[in-house]
Amino acid sequence: MCCALVWVARRVRQYMLAHTTWLIAKTDPLKYIFEKPALTRRITRWQMALSEYDIAYTDQKAVKGSALVEQLAHHPLDGYHPLSHEFLDEHIMVAEKDEPEAKIYEWKLWFDGASNLLGSGIGVVMASPEGQYFPFSTRLGFDYSNNLPEYEACAMGITMAIEDQISKLKVFGDSALVIYQLRGEWETRDTKLIPYHTHIMMLSEHFDEISFHYVPWDKNQMANALATLSAMLQANQNKEMTIHEAGIDSKPWYHDIREYLKKDAYPPGATKNEKRTLRRLATGFFLSGVILYKRSANLTLLCCIDDQEVWEILEEVHGGAFGTHANGHALACKILRAGYY
Repeated sequence: MCCALVWVARRVRQYMLAHTTWLIAKTDPLKYIFEKPALTRRITRWQMALSEYDIAYTDQKAVKGSALVEQLAHHPLDGYHPLSHEFLDEHIMVAEKDEPEAKIYEWKLWFDGASNLLGSGIGVVMASPEGQYFPFSTRLGFDYSNNLPEYEACAMGITMAIEDQISKLKVFGDSALVIYQLRGEWETRDTKLIPYHTHIMMLSEHFDEISFHYVPWDKNQMANALATLSAMLQANQNKEMTIHEAGIDSKPWYHDIREYLKKDAYPPGATKNEKRTLRRLATGFFLSGVILYKRSANLTLLCCIDDQEVWEILEEVHGGAFGTHANGHALACKILRAGYY
C-alpha cells in the first residue's frame, strides 16, 4: 500500500500540491512510513517523496444497508412489475398422491491385492449410499502370486459387509480372473483358488443382492494403493517397543543463552560443539538485567519472549490490533516490527 501511495502521488503531483488529499483506507500507510523507528533506504525515499503533500488519513467506513436501499429507490428499473403471490389453478383438486419410490440402500466395495518382494498385502474400500468411504488394509503372513491376495481381499471385504448387516452390495475389482470366476463365466480350475471361490460363494448367500463387476486398474487406484502400502510395510513381530514421553520443561527457550551471558556458564553435560554453538549464538543477544534482547539486522533490540507470551501476542496481533489479518509470514514480520523476538 505504501508503494502504491508513492506511485499515485508521483502521477498526480500537480493536483495533490494544490489541494488537501484525503486518504481513505483500512490501514494508515503514512503512520507506518513516518513513525517507523528504524529507517531503511526505501522508507527514507518514501518520506522525502510524501513530505511535500498535504495528506489526511481517514478510516474506510462500511457501506450501510440504508444507502443501498436509497440508491435503489432513486434509480428504479423500467418496466418493473410487482410479484404475484396468487397461486395459479388453485381450484384444481389433487386426485391422488404419488408414492415416493423406496430408496435403495446399496453399498459399493472395491478390493485389490498386491504381492512383491517385500510381501503380500490387501486393500478394501467400502462406500456407503451417502457417499462416505471406509478404507481397510492388512498385510498377509504368507507370500503367493497376485491371484490369492485378490481372493483374500474380496473375502475380507465381503466379510466386513456381512458384519455391518449390509443387504445389497456391488463388488468391484481389477482382476478379470477373480471377477469372472465369481460371476460363473469362467471355470475355477486351480486347486489353490477353489477353496477361496467356494468360501466367497457361501458368504454371498447372506445378501439379498450382490453383484461382481470388473473395472480397469485406473478406476481402482485407492484399493490398489492400500494393498501396495500394506505389502511394503515391515511389521516388527514379537518385539517390544519402549515408549518415551517427552517431559515438560518450564524453562524458556533462551534460558541457556541468558545464563551464559549472565554467569558465563554452560548447560550441564554440554559437549565442545554445543559450547561453541552457544558462544556463537550469544554474540547476537544483549542482556539487560533479567530481560534478554536480540540484536536485529537494522540494529534494533527485540525483546525475547517465552511460549506463554508468544500466544498472547499472536492473539493480539491476529485480532487486528496491528492492522488487518495477514498470513503467517506477514504476521511474523508484524511481531518483529513491534519489537518482539
